Amino acid sequence: MRTWLPALGALLLMACSPDHAPTPSAAPRLGDYRKVGELRVATRLDPLSYREDANGRAGGFERDLLVALAERLEVPVRFTTYPDALGALDAVVRGEVHLAAAGLTRNDNLPVSWSRSLRDVDYVIAGRDDGANLSGERDLAGHTVGVRRGSAAADALDAIQRRGTHLKPRHPKAGGDQGLLELVAKGSLDFAATDEVQYALAATFFPNLHIALPLPAKSSIRWALSDDGEGDLAAQIDTFLAEAHKNGTIARIGDRYFGHIRRLDEDDITNFLARVERRLPAFRRHFHDAQAVTGIDWRLLAALAYQESQWDPLATSPTGVRGIMMLTEDTADRLGVDNRLDARAAILGGARYFSMLKEQIPEDVPEPDRSWMAIAAYNLGMGHFNGARQIALSLKRDITAWLDIKEILPLLSKPSFAARLKSGPARGGEAVVTAENVRNYFQILSHYEAPYVPPLGATPIKLPPLRLGSRPKRPTETVLAETPRPSLGLHAPAENEPGD
Repeated sequence: MRTWLPALGALLLMACSPDHAPTPSAAPRLGDYRKVGELRVATRLDPLSYREDANGRAGGFERDLLVALAERLEVPVRFTTYPDALGALDAVVRGEVHLAAAGLTRNDNLPVSWSRSLRDVDYVIAGRDDGANLSGERDLAGHTVGVRRGSAAADALDAIQRRGTHLKPRHPKAGGDQGLLELVAKGSLDFAATDEVQYALAATFFPNLHIALPLPAKSSIRWALSDDGEGDLAAQIDTFLAEAHKNGTIARIGDRYFGHIRRLDEDDITNFLARVERRLPAFRRHFHDAQAVTGIDWRLLAALAYQESQWDPLATSPTGVRGIMMLTEDTADRLGVDNRLDARAAILGGARYFSMLKEQIPEDVPEPDRSWMAIAAYNLGMGHFNGARQIALSLKRDITAWLDIKEILPLLSKPSFAARLKSGPARGGEAVVTAENVRNYFQILSHYEAPYVPPLGATPIKLPPLRLGSRPKRPTETVLAETPRPSLGLHAPAENEPGD
């Protein structure tokens, strides 16, 4: 670690005066982004700032916003990850990068300049449902509280200790907020002080977490830039962020990563996790094969199937849709699925149908918005979905952004808007709920289930030909002998539940 980095850590923790700030290195500093030919950014691996999936694809709220900034600046952006926020700040002070974006909050005692706010942050103390109850900050006495070093939550804990409550702070060596929250959920840590959005994300994976106490701290996420004043990058960023707030860019990117959390309650998540263990294994290989055929992540297909039927291959609705993917009779006919109660046939057919819907979404709609729109169309029908897009266009909304579309879809049930639709009114609000729930289930599956990599040389899976025009009479749909029938109870199945 660089020689003065501990001094920076001490500065963050103790809020020392500027006279004690570390002196930037005398090594050559990075030049203007135009001369360098790229925007160089220091970050850290974190679900909200910068992350990479199993295939190496990058994402994250700050990452996507910086990509948009780089497009405006007409240069590429290069991200360098550091173990923690202190390392990212170190890189800025030493002049190795143009800015740091790592879930940082403003600290004017550091030799950097700060951008305007990206998003506001509230902080909480998170605990377990079966843990100690807190009626106030004095109840934290004697408890171990995890907190990320240098964060506003750490400052709030310091203030609590100065007021006379002797708690035991614990700083993670790795894993950040999410790692601390996992330790709380598993009983290895009493509490964690964290960003409320970080808590909400972790609660999606660990439903036994709860907010034990709000922290009297508010802050905002910002970017840290070199304060040497070279070039006009700070001014460019200020203009960009002001416009991004005004034109909805920040709101749309925020919805991409935060918009679906808090949709499921504790029972929803607990039941889902129980069914992942009990029901999913019987169908996992079918979802793997569906990915091999369509190229769509099997965990997204499994999440869609769960929302449709809770992985019940014999599910039937009052309107006649049936099977684990809840296909209509007409859709099944077109897809060549003769028996919707055959789980494998239904999964392959439903995945194929979902893939066809995605292909019908205009090319200018980016991922993941494209997938969420296709899920809404799966629930609603492409005719009604296209009608919603036309209404959104007439209202001058961004029809390439899921945030805008999901605000329009509920209008399809209102007579004044339904009159514009060729197919009449529709339950657009239900399509929004479906898509947002699938987003949550997909996120949980991505946390617990490994991606599928088809083996080399695997025999291609053949699908039945699409049936166009007149269709033959459907054969009688029958339950296959090996088809399990799980309970449709609202709570996690008992150990002796038939079929689970």
